[in-house]
Amino acid sequence: MNRRNFLTLLGAAPAFAAAGGASAQGYLATADLSVSAAPVWDAWKAAYLRADGRVVDGLQHNASHSEGQGYGALLATEFNDLDAFARIVEWSEMNLAVRGDGLLAWRYLPEESNRVPDLNNASDGDLFYAWAMVRAATRFDDRSYLGRAQITAAALVDRCVVDSMANPAEKIFLPAAQGFVHADRQVFNPCYIMPLALRELAAATGVVELAQVAQHAEAILQRVAVSGPVPDWLQVTASGIGPADGFSSAAGYEAMRIPLYLIWSGLKSHPAVSQMMRVYEQTVLPGAPVPTRIEPSTGAVLEASNDPGYRALAALINCTGNPGSVGSDMPAFDPTQPYYPATLQMFAMIAANQVSPECVPI
Repeated sequence: MNRRNFLTLLGAAPAFAAAGGASAQGYLATADLSVSAAPVWDAWKAAYLRADGRVVDGLQHNASHSEGQGYGALLATEFNDLDAFARIVEWSEMNLAVRGDGLLAWRYLPEESNRVPDLNNASDGDLFYAWAMVRAATRFDDRSYLGRAQITAAALVDRCVVDSMANPAEKIFLPAAQGFVHADRQVFNPCYIMPLALRELAAATGVVELAQVAQHAEAILQRVAVSGPVPDWLQVTASGIGPADGFSSAAGYEAMRIPLYLIWSGLKSHPAVSQMMRVYEQTVLPGAPVPTRIEPSTGAVLEASNDPGYRALAALINCTGNPGSVGSDMPAFDPTQPYYPATLQMFAMIAANQVSPECVPI
């Protein structure tokens, strides 16, 4: 790994020394990534964003998802790219905003005659899309975006937030409007919870229930993480919360976003972060593939990958989970990796810059 090259590419702060275990917070200032990391954003756009504003997932037959559109819109605000933001929003509104309730259809298949065959939504895609609108209102000095954010926020609460079967005082953030509530259970995906996005969206739109969702989800994740890394899917029944029948019980490609989102939300000491850090500390070695699917109860590695995005994520988690750490082992951004790890790497970079500058590589 060429850490000096990574610094050049990210435009991060110069190397520094922190003697005596002092916190790096006093040594590093938050960078304006729209200036310092512009080459990284250009590389991401060239690899995954089409000219018409469609974010493409090459491994999924060049499909596009509301998740990717929301992720791309948020990245465009972070990198102060109004042109890219406008193209992403325009494409999303023309092709995915077809439900009539303010939420986006979850998938677009370019090779099919019916390109949007399933009108169900994906609540994380809607959340990031609305969060991007909130941040765009400030970044681009255009409060009209808040109107679209408010519509999505209200629809999320109306269609994707329910009282928990285990504890009616707690809210559950469903993965979609249809298909996840049954007579005896509610199924949810823990990685759809992004506390910072929920709270910023609630504050900007006045849809306060989303802030409650964030608070309750953090408590649920804390209880689940007592026994190990949080799995991809969970279910709620009258007797409690556990692995979801018929869904992945591993801490895998979906669940790896959980510690990332918690760190980005300023929750570095959350047990879900600590559990994943313990796994990474034992398994992430120089030159070896990084775990991408883990058996939660034993920590056994089920799958691993050499994609730099997963290593960047592990580096962020290991750094933030170790007080006094200075500098993480994030590799240089590689636009030849698939869309998903590439985007996780972008998010890890932003999280480090915004809330853990001591974890910017040196």
